[in-house]
Amino acid sequence: MINIDELKFDEKGLIPAIVVDAVSKQVLTLAYMNKESLAISLEKELTCFWSRSRQELWLKGETSGNYQHIVSITADCDKDALVVMVEPDGPACHLGTKSCFENPVFQSEERHEFSYEGLMKLIEGRKTEKKEGSYTTYLFEKGLDKILKKVGEECTEVIIAAKAEDKKETIYEIADLAYHTMVLMIQQGISLEDIHKELASRHVIDHKVKQEKMTS
Repeated sequence: MINIDELKFDEKGLIPAIVVDAVSKQVLTLAYMNKESLAISLEKELTCFWSRSRQELWLKGETSGNYQHIVSITADCDKDALVVMVEPDGPACHLGTKSCFENPVFQSEERHEFSYEGLMKLIEGRKTEKKEGSYTTYLFEKGLDKILKKVGEECTEVIIAAKAEDKKETIYEIADLAYHTMVLMIQQGISLEDIHKELASRHVIDHKVKQEKMTS
C-alpha cells in the first residue's frame, strides 16, 4: 500500500479519480480529489471529491442518497491518477443515469465488447420482446420446467467433460451452463448483483473461518 503523500497531485492540488462499478466494471464517472477529500474517502469508505465548479468538498450521495461505497483505490504507474472501485447505491450521473458515459462516439463493426451485464440485458430482452426464431425466447415460452431441464442437462455435460479431463470441451460446456443459468436468473428475477452480494458475503465468512482456524 502506498501513502497519500506519495501521490502526485497537480498544480491545483488535484488528482483525477476514475470511478468504476466493482461488479459490472462499468466506468461511472471521472471526478477529482485533493488530499483532504481523499483522506475523507479513506476514512468513510465513501467517495468524496473536490468540486471544481463549486470550489468545495463534495461527498457523493450526501444530497441524493446515491452513495458510492469504496471497494478499493489504485494509483497508476506515475501515481498521478486513481481508479476507484465502488459499489454504488444509485446513479452516478446528475442526469439520473447509472454512468456519466452514455454518449457513444465510435463502435467498431468487427470488434464487439462482451460483458455479462450486456448478455443479461440481451436475454431479458428476449423475454420482454419476444423474437421469432430465438432459442432464448423459446426457453421463456416453454417456461420454468424447460429451463430447469436444460440447466440440469448442462450440469451433466460439464461433469462428463471434466471427468474426461477435456479442457476445451469443459470450457464449452461451462459456457453453456452459464448461459442457461442466466436464463434461469432472468426467469426468477435474480440479478448479477444479487449473486455478487451473496458471494461477497461468503468471502467474508470464509475469511473469518480461516482466521479462527489460524488463531485456534
